[in-house]
Parts: sequence; C-alpha cells; structure tokens
Amino acid sequence: MKKIAVFISGGGRTLKNILEKISQGYLLAEVALVVSSSSTAKGIQIAEEAGVSRIEKVLRGAYGSDEAYSEAIFAFCREASVDLVVLGGWLKKLVVPADYILKVINIHPSLIPSFCGHGFYGHYVHEAAINYGVKISGCSVHYVDNEYDHGPVILQKSVPVLADDDADMLAARVFQQECVAYPEAIQAILEDRVEVHGRIVKILERKK
Repeated sequence: MKKIAVFISGGGRTLKNILEKISQGYLLAEVALVVSSSSTAKGIQIAEEAGVSRIEKVLRGAYGSDEAYSEAIFAFCREASVDLVVLGGWLKKLVVPADYILKVINIHPSLIPSFCGHGFYGHYVHEAAINYGVKISGCSVHYVDNEYDHGPVILQKSVPVLADDDADMLAARVFQQECVAYPEAIQAILEDRVEVHGRIVKILERKK
C-alpha cells in the first residue's frame, strides 16, 4: 500500500476526512506521516487518535530560511518513504525539492485561477468571491510548485454562490466538495492514472 504524508497547520479537518475515507475503504493508502507547523494544532490529536505512526511538529521559527525549513520537513518524508505529500490546511511556504516535484498536492477553496495566490486562504477566499459577485465557486486540487496556488490543476468541483451567502455559508458548501475532490485526486495519483503535460493534467479511467 502506498504511503502519504499530510501537512497540517490547524484543526486537521482535511486530515480527518482523509483518514475517514481510508477507514471506509474508499481511499487505498496509509497516512505514514503527519507534519504540523504548529505545536498546538488540533489536527495533532486527530492524528494521534487515528494511530498515525509518525507525527512531527516542525516550527518555522527554528529555521533561518524557507529552504532550510522545507529541507527538514522533506527529510522526514524521505525517512518515511512517502509516495505523496498532501497539504491539508498548511499555511507555511514550502520549497519543493527536486525529488518531490509532482509529488506534492494542495486543495484550494476556489476555482483557480480565481481568488488564489498569496493572502488568499480561508475566509478571505470566500469573502472575495462573494464581493466580486461570482455565481459559481468551488475547489481546486493542484500540484504544488514554488509559487502560491500555481501548480497544474488536477481536478475541480463547483458549487453555486447563493444570493444570501456569507463567507461561512459558502465555505461550508465548498468544503463538502473538498471532501469528495481530494480523496478522488489522491487515489487517482496513487493508482498512476494522472498524466501531466505542462499545465495540462489528464486523469485516466480505471482499467476494467
């Protein structure tokens, strides 16, 4: 079974969703490593209760640069023989090393390239979508490169933006789709059904 690492910074609800999908047999993977950028993240407890074998708390302030911080984190991934790194509410800048290019993914709560990039996270994304007046929003699973929300898009799912929405209401609707989209993308990658041609990503059907 292939191994994934989940990087967290807060409540760990994406981690919880992934662990639930694994326990349900929908997602065929092992969470072999959880890395937290905070020593007090609630997601740490979720990982502990699930019996994740390795949990590392790696604080940015202990390192002099993004490069040094990232290298320390990816060293743990190599030690755990991780096949794929999944960002789950991770809020720190990562510098992806050469051996993990196209092996790190993120989910963003908008339809990239709208409402993304530096400073667009959490409720800021949904406020921006509502204030702009868009009628459709959603989530995007994408590969991580060394720019914010810039890597090739793997898949997207959309939701309507309703006239009486506030940021929390829209966020809840988008997160429902995140819970579907992320495991779907992870499973496709782990089954080697994802082809990347520059910015164009194709997901192949399962062989019957």
